[in-house]
Amino acid sequence: MQFVLASQSPARLTVLRKAGIDPVVQVSGVDEDAIIASLPADAGPEQTVATLAEAKARTVAPDHSDAVVVGCDSMLFHDGLLVGKPGTPERALARWTKMAGGTGELLTGHAVLRVRDGAVTAIATGTVSTTIRFGEPSETEIEAYVGTGEPLQVAGGFTIDGLGGWFIDGVDGDPSSVIGISLPLTRRLLRDVEVSVVDLWH
Repeated sequence: MQFVLASQSPARLTVLRKAGIDPVVQVSGVDEDAIIASLPADAGPEQTVATLAEAKARTVAPDHSDAVVVGCDSMLFHDGLLVGKPGTPERALARWTKMAGGTGELLTGHAVLRVRDGAVTAIATGTVSTTIRFGEPSETEIEAYVGTGEPLQVAGGFTIDGLGGWFIDGVDGDPSSVIGISLPLTRRLLRDVEVSVVDLWH
């Protein structure tokens, strides 16, 4: 049985490898904007990230015969808005200017699909919310951080395991979820589809 990670995130891959799993990586390539646009108007932040995670896993699942396929999606809920990757330096600067000194909720949706004989036989989904306490970097520090390019392609525009860690005062909750994949939640979801994480350790 393979463990398939439906994500291109190097941070998620690193978390899994350090935790004893060497997954097959297959990027789903789903259109996240289109999926978000298709959600009901009253869809909450948790539903949004869980739906994206499941879409990623379902896209990849048909390519495997005997596997657990894991999809994840992370977004930051801050100041009443759910935001993903900034994408541009201008957006990253604007976000950090707003976030500095405040708090936000980093939401990571997870979907675990059990695949047997090429068909999905079980699915479990869940979301973890972790409170991020942002530091108060100076304008010069924010500009320097954005200039590295790191915050442009990560959820919320920050990391805790990279350069962004210098500007995060604290995390209340599961640190692995902030990096991109919650180990405790993934373990519980694997159990829900009748797979023990210890059987997946290399």
